[in-house]
Amino acid sequence: MNDVPRGRLKVYLGAAPGVGKTYRMLDEARRRASRGADVVVGFVECHGRLRTEAMTDGLEAVARLRCDYRGGEFEEMDAAAVLERRPRVAIVDEFAHTNIPGGGRHPKRWQDVEDLLAAGIDVITAVNIQHLESLKDVVEKITGVPQHETVPDDVVRRAEQIEFVDIPPEGLRRRMAHGNIYAPEKIDAALANYFRPGNLTALRQLALLWVADRVDEALQSYRAEHAIGGVWETRERVVVALTGGPEGDTLVRRAARIADRSAGGDLLAVHVARSDGLAAGVSHASLARQRRLVEDLGGSYHSVVGDDVATALVEFARAGNATQLVLGTSRRGRLERFLTGPGTGETVTALSGDIDVHRVTHERAGRGTLLPSRRRTLSTRRLIAGPVAGLVLPVLLTVALAQVRGTVNLTSEALLFLLAVVGVACIGGVASAVIASVTASLLLNYWFIPPIGRFTLDDPNALLALGVFAVVAATVAGVVDRSLRLSRRAARATAEAETMSSLAGSIVRGGQTIPALLERTRETFGTDSAELVDEPPDGADVTAVPAGPGNYLVLRGRTPSASERRVLAAFAAHVGSAVERARLAQAAAEVEPVRAADRMRTALLRAVGHDLRTPLAAGWAAVTSLRSREVEFTPEDRDELLATAEESMARLSRLVDNLLDLSRLEAGVLTLNLRATALEEVLPAALADTPAVDVHGELENLPPLLADPPLLERVIANLVGNAARHSPPGMPVLVTASALGGRAELRVVDRGPGLPVNGRDRLFEPFQRLGDTDNTTGLGLGLALARGLTEAMDGTLTPEDTPGGGLTMVVSLPLADRARPLRTPQRVGGA
Repeated sequence: MNDVPRGRLKVYLGAAPGVGKTYRMLDEARRRASRGADVVVGFVECHGRLRTEAMTDGLEAVARLRCDYRGGEFEEMDAAAVLERRPRVAIVDEFAHTNIPGGGRHPKRWQDVEDLLAAGIDVITAVNIQHLESLKDVVEKITGVPQHETVPDDVVRRAEQIEFVDIPPEGLRRRMAHGNIYAPEKIDAALANYFRPGNLTALRQLALLWVADRVDEALQSYRAEHAIGGVWETRERVVVALTGGPEGDTLVRRAARIADRSAGGDLLAVHVARSDGLAAGVSHASLARQRRLVEDLGGSYHSVVGDDVATALVEFARAGNATQLVLGTSRRGRLERFLTGPGTGETVTALSGDIDVHRVTHERAGRGTLLPSRRRTLSTRRLIAGPVAGLVLPVLLTVALAQVRGTVNLTSEALLFLLAVVGVACIGGVASAVIASVTASLLLNYWFIPPIGRFTLDDPNALLALGVFAVVAATVAGVVDRSLRLSRRAARATAEAETMSSLAGSIVRGGQTIPALLERTRETFGTDSAELVDEPPDGADVTAVPAGPGNYLVLRGRTPSASERRVLAAFAAHVGSAVERARLAQAAAEVEPVRAADRMRTALLRAVGHDLRTPLAAGWAAVTSLRSREVEFTPEDRDELLATAEESMARLSRLVDNLLDLSRLEAGVLTLNLRATALEEVLPAALADTPAVDVHGELENLPPLLADPPLLERVIANLVGNAARHSPPGMPVLVTASALGGRAELRVVDRGPGLPVNGRDRLFEPFQRLGDTDNTTGLGLGLALARGLTEAMDGTLTPEDTPGGGLTMVVSLPLADRARPLRTPQRVGGA
């Protein structure tokens, strides 16, 4: 067992490249080293920035690991050497970096860092917001640049410290313009694309929100560890209580306005799944509409189960460190409030403590229905009031009837006593009804049945009256009690149905991940934590429910009631299903590459079956005819047959070359010989097989490109050939060239049918011929190979719509005098 304490991780987080993360990281390393700490540089990438390189002076650096890959030599962090050196602090840059195969202990650098931390070495690292896994797609939508290197958010969140390195967008653009971030040839393109002010502002906002969430998580963890129940107003959090009533829209909008008054304020809507209090008169359609409204306003919707609405609301607000709680004023009228006592709003206000409570008026205030009680089960107050009423109410009725003796006959007096007994039964249940019936019978017998002033319990009529009173009271009390029990069961069933509906809704809306389900379970049942484990732990505050084979859903804190366990079992079933879906998804992901390879192989076989056979058949027929001794060919016929054979073999050679080049690209073994290349020395050979081509632009004045001439010729030939196949008869293909911002752009323009709306994604896939229905028009490798070769030469190939109809393919390559010198030859791959 390893007793070495785990090292600490500190992360410098930035919104974009160039904000100064590496500089700040090295500055801290120098400060620590000056205080005597054992600091080494495991890996730092300075990107040619002189001021950053100067910060490494005086710091010990572990020698980098050199490795060969696809014909090139690369440097990686030597994690094994750092572990052997065992410094106190290691500086490791580019946390999300993907290691070159064979260049690291793991595929990703953050995994190497995990090894350092496990060995007790503190690590200081840096990462940009676009490399966080959860924000990958968001950043791509903002910037249009896909992110291939990512690190799981959870890995970064586990860091002991996260320091945000910030700089305003305009300041970062000035730093870029001064050449402090990228090489001069990349400045114009960067400022016009990734480093646009809008992009930088959006990335900065993303980073600030992510860091704010991380700080909030740390605060919640600290409050839980120190059992701090009071509200810390570090961030405005507004909780709005929804009942499903018509006033919900008004409450949500008012709460949203309160949250918007504070920058970064949170809006949380909560519905307590109960039939009393706030849940009375619930409308599922209204709740669904209000939920959508909350989410449209940037808030979150929550559903909790609670035996008491007011307590559940306050506990939810405290658990979320809410600063304000928004409630609607009571829909009950004055008479109902007088009869049933204080409602949920008054109780919440009394329990809220340091949480501000807003009671919002609405058009339904005071217009609710008259309910017999605030609760549908017997409360402690009713259990006390029932017996007292059973004793006092008959006595008061006796005093009142004694004042009007002689004006009311015995039958009426008995009915009034019976009415009093029924009323007591409704208030206090069976026990109170029995007390009231005995008291009423005795008083009626003594004061109103002759002889007055004396008990006549031996009289059969008196005994009959007493029995009737007892039977009526017990019957009424039993009916009331049964009605209350059925009402309670219906309420619980309704609450369970609402909770399960909320869970199902969250799953449909995409909240089906296991962490989301666990968080939903924790907040629904008001527990301290919810987790998925293999073995249920022991503990008085632990509730474990099976969640599929070998898994248990474990809640810590509040113990759910017996009725809540049924809902908890359903939640556990959902969690178990999510685990099974995750397992199946992982298995499907592992199978997908095999399926993709199988589809590629099938497509290749289908295409090759015709395209290779056609030139072979033509060439074979020509050669066979020439070898025949039965036919005498004229010199013209012989030349024609030889030309057919030569053309067939040339076509076959091109097909085979395309297949081989594409396979080399995918395997990463294509050798490049990049050098300064004039476009006019490549175009003639590329256009030799396509006569109907117009070339525009001053090619002789175009600076040389950095390219591999034979490969560039193949790219242009494939693009021009593809354009010629789709151009109308008599309409030549147009080729233009120009230079801008350190790059040259070559455009191949056709006037064909253009690109289908749904064809852009499949345009560059191998063996795809948009609009074709069979394999008679070619292998479909031309554009796939053209893009692969272009990207191998550090270029791009993008399609554009031709004004007036048609398709324009744009090849962009760096100019030779503005590009970074490269080793030649070198091997690259497209895999």
